Amino acid sequence: MQLRIFTEPQMGATYDDLLAVARRTEETGFDAFFRSDHYLTMGGDGLPGPTDAWITLAGLARETRRIRLGTLMTAGTFRLPGPLAISVAQVDQMSGGRVELGIGSGWFEAEHTAYGIPFPSLGERFDRYEEQLAVLTGLWRTPVGETFDFDGRHYRLTDSPALPKPVQEGGVPILVGGAGKKRTPRLAARYAAEFNVPFMSAEENDRLFAGVREACDEAGRDPSSLVYSSALVLCVGRDEAEIARRAAAIGRDVDELRAHGVAGTPDEAVDVLGRYAEAGAQRVYLQVLDLSDLDHLDLVASEVAPQLG
Repeated sequence: MQLRIFTEPQMGATYDDLLAVARRTEETGFDAFFRSDHYLTMGGDGLPGPTDAWITLAGLARETRRIRLGTLMTAGTFRLPGPLAISVAQVDQMSGGRVELGIGSGWFEAEHTAYGIPFPSLGERFDRYEEQLAVLTGLWRTPVGETFDFDGRHYRLTDSPALPKPVQEGGVPILVGGAGKKRTPRLAARYAAEFNVPFMSAEENDRLFAGVREACDEAGRDPSSLVYSSALVLCVGRDEAEIARRAAAIGRDVDELRAHGVAGTPDEAVDVLGRYAEAGAQRVYLQVLDLSDLDHLDLVASEVAPQLG
Protein backbone atom coordinates (compact mmCIF):
# COMPACT_ATOMS: atom_id res chain seq x y z
CA MET A 1 0.00 0.00 0.00
CA GLN A 2 1.26 3.46 -0.91
CA LEU A 3 0.98 6.25 1.64
CA ARG A 4 0.61 9.86 0.58
CA ILE A 5 0.50 13.03 2.65
CA PHE A 6 -2.55 15.24 2.22
CA THR A 7 -2.87 18.76 3.66
CA GLU A 8 -5.68 21.28 4.18
CA PRO A 9 -3.88 24.65 4.00
CA GLN A 10 -7.08 26.70 3.91
CA MET A 11 -7.23 26.05 7.65
CA GLY A 12 -4.17 28.28 8.06
CA ALA A 13 -0.80 27.85 6.36
CA THR A 14 1.77 29.81 4.42
CA TYR A 15 3.65 28.56 1.38
CA ASP A 16 6.69 28.05 3.62
CA ASP A 17 4.62 25.85 5.94
CA LEU A 18 3.62 23.70 2.99
CA LEU A 19 7.16 23.60 1.67
CA ALA A 20 8.40 22.27 5.01
CA VAL A 21 5.81 19.49 4.97
CA ALA A 22 6.51 18.65 1.31
CA ARG A 23 10.24 18.41 1.96
CA ARG A 24 9.71 16.16 4.98
CA THR A 25 7.30 14.07 2.89
CA GLU A 26 10.07 13.56 0.36
CA GLU A 27 12.81 12.95 2.91
CA THR A 28 10.86 10.30 4.81
CA GLY A 29 9.91 8.22 1.79
CA PHE A 30 6.22 8.95 1.30
CA ASP A 31 4.95 8.66 -2.26
CA ALA A 32 3.36 12.07 -2.72
CA PHE A 33 2.32 15.44 -1.30
CA PHE A 34 -1.24 16.53 -2.04
CA ARG A 35 -3.21 19.54 -0.93
CA SER A 36 -6.83 20.62 -0.95
CA ASP A 37 -8.09 23.37 -3.23
CA HIS A 38 -10.15 25.70 -1.04
CA TYR A 39 -10.32 29.45 -0.50
CA LEU A 40 -12.04 29.55 2.90
CA THR A 41 -11.35 27.93 6.24
CA MET A 42 -13.88 25.47 7.66
CA GLY A 43 -13.07 26.46 11.25
CA GLY A 44 -10.97 28.97 13.16
CA ASP A 45 -9.64 32.21 11.73
CA GLY A 46 -7.70 30.60 8.89
CA LEU A 47 -4.82 33.00 9.33
CA PRO A 48 -2.78 33.99 7.40
CA GLY A 49 -5.34 33.14 4.71
CA PRO A 50 -5.61 30.72 1.80
CA THR A 51 -2.92 29.82 -0.70
CA ASP A 52 -3.77 28.97 -4.29
CA ALA A 53 -3.40 25.25 -4.98
CA TRP A 54 -1.76 25.42 -8.39
CA ILE A 55 0.53 28.33 -7.55
CA THR A 56 1.65 26.33 -4.50
CA LEU A 57 2.24 23.18 -6.53
CA ALA A 58 4.19 25.15 -9.14
CA GLY A 59 6.55 26.32 -6.43
CA LEU A 60 6.86 22.85 -4.91
CA ALA A 61 7.53 21.42 -8.36
CA ARG A 62 10.80 23.34 -8.41
CA GLU A 63 11.69 22.67 -4.76
CA THR A 64 11.20 18.90 -4.67
CA ARG A 65 12.70 16.15 -6.78
CA ARG A 66 10.94 12.81 -6.24
CA ILE A 67 7.46 13.01 -4.75
CA ARG A 68 4.36 13.31 -6.84
CA LEU A 69 2.25 16.43 -6.41
CA GLY A 70 -1.47 17.00 -6.75
CA THR A 71 -4.86 18.13 -5.50
CA LEU A 72 -7.70 16.50 -3.61
CA MET A 73 -9.77 18.00 -5.11
CA THR A 74 -9.54 21.01 -7.41
CA ALA A 75 -13.00 22.56 -7.56
CA GLY A 76 -14.38 22.61 -11.08
CA THR A 77 -16.16 25.86 -10.26
CA PHE A 78 -12.91 27.74 -9.67
CA ARG A 79 -11.32 27.64 -13.13
CA LEU A 80 -12.29 27.34 -16.77
CA PRO A 81 -11.15 23.98 -18.19
CA GLY A 82 -8.96 25.43 -20.97
CA PRO A 83 -6.84 27.66 -18.72
CA LEU A 84 -6.76 24.91 -16.07
CA ALA A 85 -5.35 22.49 -18.66
CA ILE A 86 -2.61 25.02 -19.42
CA SER A 87 -1.74 25.57 -15.75
CA VAL A 88 -1.63 21.88 -14.86
CA ALA A 89 0.42 21.01 -17.95
CA GLN A 90 2.90 23.75 -17.09
CA VAL A 91 3.27 22.54 -13.51
CA ASP A 92 3.76 19.03 -14.87
CA GLN A 93 6.60 20.37 -17.02
CA MET A 94 8.06 22.25 -14.05
CA SER A 95 8.05 19.05 -11.98
CA GLY A 96 9.47 16.80 -14.66
CA GLY A 97 6.24 14.85 -14.95
CA ARG A 98 5.18 14.36 -11.31
CA VAL A 99 1.75 16.00 -11.24
CA GLU A 100 -1.73 14.53 -10.76
CA LEU A 101 -5.06 16.35 -10.94
CA GLY A 102 -7.82 15.51 -8.54
CA ILE A 103 -10.90 17.38 -9.71
CA GLY A 104 -14.48 17.53 -8.45
CA SER A 105 -17.62 19.53 -9.07
CA GLY A 106 -17.12 21.93 -6.13
CA TRP A 107 -19.30 21.86 -3.01
CA PHE A 108 -18.44 24.58 -0.45
CA GLU A 109 -20.86 27.40 -1.22
CA ALA A 110 -19.49 29.81 1.41
CA GLU A 111 -16.08 30.08 -0.25
CA HIS A 112 -17.75 30.93 -3.53
CA THR A 113 -19.82 33.74 -2.06
CA ALA A 114 -16.82 34.97 -0.06
CA TYR A 115 -14.70 35.44 -3.18
CA GLY A 116 -17.29 36.18 -5.84
CA ILE A 117 -17.22 32.80 -7.59
CA PRO A 118 -20.46 31.66 -9.25
CA PHE A 119 -22.03 28.62 -7.57
CA PRO A 120 -24.62 26.97 -9.83
CA SER A 121 -27.05 24.27 -8.77
CA LEU A 122 -25.69 20.78 -8.06
CA GLY A 123 -27.03 19.47 -11.35
CA GLU A 124 -25.37 22.23 -13.35
CA ARG A 125 -22.12 21.87 -11.42
CA PHE A 126 -22.02 18.17 -12.31
CA ASP A 127 -22.86 18.89 -15.94
CA ARG A 128 -20.01 21.39 -16.08
CA TYR A 129 -17.72 18.93 -14.30
CA GLU A 130 -18.37 16.25 -16.92
CA GLU A 131 -17.61 18.69 -19.72
CA GLN A 132 -14.44 19.81 -17.94
CA LEU A 133 -13.17 16.25 -17.80
CA ALA A 134 -13.82 15.89 -21.53
CA VAL A 135 -12.03 19.17 -22.30
CA LEU A 136 -9.01 18.49 -20.09
CA THR A 137 -8.39 15.00 -21.43
CA GLY A 138 -9.16 16.07 -24.98
CA LEU A 139 -6.67 18.93 -24.92
CA TRP A 140 -3.88 16.82 -23.43
CA ARG A 141 -4.42 13.89 -25.79
CA THR A 142 -4.64 15.89 -29.02
CA PRO A 143 -1.47 15.20 -31.04
CA VAL A 144 0.93 18.10 -31.49
CA GLY A 145 0.15 19.86 -34.75
CA GLU A 146 -3.55 19.04 -34.58
CA THR A 147 -6.37 21.13 -33.10
CA PHE A 148 -9.09 20.34 -30.59
CA ASP A 149 -12.74 21.34 -30.81
CA PHE A 150 -15.47 20.86 -28.24
CA ASP A 151 -19.11 21.87 -28.48
CA GLY A 152 -20.68 21.44 -25.08
CA ARG A 153 -23.58 23.09 -23.36
CA HIS A 154 -21.32 25.06 -21.02
CA TYR A 155 -17.92 25.11 -22.75
CA ARG A 156 -17.05 25.53 -26.42
CA LEU A 157 -13.55 25.37 -27.87
CA THR A 158 -12.73 26.03 -31.53
CA ASP A 159 -9.42 25.36 -33.29
CA SER A 160 -7.51 25.09 -30.01
CA PRO A 161 -3.83 24.28 -30.56
CA ALA A 162 -4.17 22.20 -27.37
CA LEU A 163 -0.88 23.45 -25.98
CA PRO A 164 1.16 23.12 -23.86
CA LYS A 165 1.42 19.38 -23.43
CA PRO A 166 2.15 17.71 -20.09
CA VAL A 167 5.39 15.75 -19.78
CA GLN A 168 3.48 12.58 -18.92
CA GLU A 169 2.44 10.61 -21.96
CA GLY A 170 -1.31 10.70 -22.43
CA GLY A 171 -1.70 13.64 -20.09
CA VAL A 172 -1.70 14.25 -16.36
CA PRO A 173 -3.40 11.43 -14.40
CA ILE A 174 -6.87 12.47 -13.25
CA LEU A 175 -8.43 11.50 -9.93
CA VAL A 176 -12.20 11.30 -9.58
CA GLY A 177 -13.73 10.69 -6.18
CA GLY A 178 -16.79 10.79 -4.00
CA ALA A 179 -19.78 8.75 -2.89
CA GLY A 180 -22.07 9.23 -5.89
CA LYS A 181 -23.73 6.02 -7.04
CA LYS A 182 -24.38 6.73 -10.73
CA ARG A 183 -22.61 9.61 -12.45
CA THR A 184 -19.42 9.51 -10.37
CA PRO A 185 -18.57 5.85 -11.13
CA ARG A 186 -19.36 6.42 -14.80
CA LEU A 187 -17.07 9.47 -14.97
CA ALA A 188 -14.32 7.60 -13.15
CA ALA A 189 -14.57 4.72 -15.59
CA ARG A 190 -14.40 7.06 -18.56
CA TYR A 191 -11.80 9.62 -17.52
CA ALA A 192 -9.91 8.71 -14.33
CA ALA A 193 -6.61 7.05 -13.61
CA GLU A 194 -7.62 6.81 -9.94
CA PHE A 195 -10.84 6.67 -7.92
CA ASN A 196 -10.76 8.07 -4.39
CA VAL A 197 -13.14 7.64 -1.47
CA PRO A 198 -12.83 10.45 1.11
CA PHE A 199 -13.24 9.87 4.84
CA MET A 200 -15.52 6.85 4.84
CA SER A 201 -15.48 3.41 6.43
CA ALA A 202 -13.70 0.43 4.94
CA GLU A 203 -17.10 -1.09 4.23
CA GLU A 204 -18.18 1.99 2.27
CA ASN A 205 -14.89 1.94 0.39
CA ASP A 206 -15.54 -1.65 -0.59
CA ARG A 207 -19.03 -0.78 -1.86
CA LEU A 208 -17.94 2.29 -3.79
CA PHE A 209 -14.95 0.53 -5.35
CA ALA A 210 -17.30 -2.22 -6.52
CA GLY A 211 -19.52 0.39 -8.15
CA VAL A 212 -16.59 1.79 -10.11
CA ARG A 213 -15.48 -1.67 -11.19
CA GLU A 214 -19.00 -2.36 -12.41
CA ALA A 215 -19.01 0.95 -14.33
CA CYS A 216 -15.69 -0.03 -15.92
CA ASP A 217 -17.14 -3.36 -17.03
CA GLU A 218 -20.11 -1.58 -18.59
CA ALA A 219 -17.77 0.85 -20.38
CA GLY A 220 -15.53 -1.92 -21.68
CA ARG A 221 -12.60 -0.84 -19.51
CA ASP A 222 -10.42 -3.15 -17.44
CA PRO A 223 -11.30 -2.28 -13.80
CA SER A 224 -7.71 -3.05 -12.77
CA SER A 225 -6.48 -0.16 -14.92
CA LEU A 226 -7.62 2.25 -12.19
CA VAL A 227 -5.96 2.83 -8.84
CA TYR A 228 -8.40 2.64 -5.91
CA SER A 229 -7.61 4.92 -2.97
CA SER A 230 -8.90 6.27 0.33
CA ALA A 231 -8.39 9.50 2.27
CA LEU A 232 -8.35 9.38 6.07
CA VAL A 233 -7.42 11.75 8.87
CA LEU A 234 -4.12 10.93 10.62
CA CYS A 235 -3.45 10.96 14.37
CA VAL A 236 -0.76 8.48 15.45
CA GLY A 237 1.32 8.57 18.63
CA ARG A 238 3.80 6.36 20.42
CA ASP A 239 1.62 6.30 23.54
CA GLU A 240 -1.73 7.58 24.77
CA ALA A 241 -0.30 10.92 25.88
CA GLU A 242 1.14 11.61 22.44
CA ILE A 243 -2.07 10.54 20.73
CA ALA A 244 -4.09 12.84 23.00
CA ARG A 245 -1.71 15.75 22.35
CA ARG A 246 -2.01 15.37 18.60
CA ALA A 247 -5.80 15.06 18.77
CA ALA A 248 -6.04 18.19 20.90
CA ALA A 249 -3.82 20.11 18.47
CA ILE A 250 -6.38 19.57 15.70
CA GLY A 251 -9.44 19.98 17.92
CA ARG A 252 -10.63 16.40 17.61
CA ASP A 253 -11.64 13.70 20.09
CA VAL A 254 -9.36 10.67 20.37
CA ASP A 255 -12.20 8.15 20.33
CA GLU A 256 -13.75 9.80 17.28
CA LEU A 257 -10.42 9.73 15.46
CA ARG A 258 -9.94 6.07 16.31
CA ALA A 259 -13.41 5.34 14.94
CA HIS A 260 -13.02 7.25 11.69
CA GLY A 261 -9.34 7.73 10.91
CA VAL A 262 -5.85 6.27 10.97
CA ALA A 263 -5.37 6.89 14.67
CA GLY A 264 -3.85 5.38 17.77
CA THR A 265 -0.51 3.66 18.15
CA PRO A 266 1.55 2.61 15.13
CA ASP A 267 0.25 -0.95 15.46
CA GLU A 268 -3.35 0.32 15.55
CA ALA A 269 -2.66 2.38 12.44
CA VAL A 270 -1.33 -0.70 10.65
CA ASP A 271 -4.49 -2.61 11.58
CA VAL A 272 -6.72 0.18 10.23
CA LEU A 273 -4.78 0.41 6.99
CA GLY A 274 -4.97 -3.35 6.66
CA ARG A 275 -8.78 -3.20 6.77
CA TYR A 276 -8.77 -0.62 3.98
CA ALA A 277 -6.37 -2.75 1.97
CA GLU A 278 -8.75 -5.69 2.33
CA ALA A 279 -11.53 -3.42 1.05
CA GLY A 280 -9.47 -2.77 -2.07
CA ALA A 281 -7.56 0.42 -1.28
CA GLN A 282 -4.17 0.41 -2.94
CA ARG A 283 -3.24 3.89 -1.78
CA VAL A 284 -4.17 6.02 1.25
CA TYR A 285 -3.97 9.79 1.57
CA LEU A 286 -3.16 10.63 5.19
CA GLN A 287 -4.79 13.94 6.08
CA VAL A 288 -2.26 15.89 8.16
CA LEU A 289 -3.97 18.82 9.88
CA ASP A 290 -1.19 20.09 12.18
CA LEU A 291 1.39 21.21 9.64
CA SER A 292 3.87 22.24 12.33
CA ASP A 293 4.18 18.68 13.67
CA LEU A 294 6.74 17.21 11.28
CA ASP A 295 7.64 14.52 13.83
CA HIS A 296 4.22 13.03 13.08
CA LEU A 297 5.40 12.22 9.56
CA ASP A 298 8.65 10.80 10.91
CA LEU A 299 6.75 8.43 13.20
CA VAL A 300 4.47 7.11 10.47
CA ALA A 301 7.38 6.73 8.06
CA SER A 302 9.50 4.81 10.54
CA GLU A 303 6.94 2.69 12.41
CA VAL A 304 3.86 2.33 10.21
CA ALA A 305 4.95 2.34 6.57
CA PRO A 306 7.54 -0.48 6.94
CA GLN A 307 4.82 -2.84 8.21
CA LEU A 308 2.62 -2.40 5.15
CA GLY A 309 4.76 -4.41 2.79
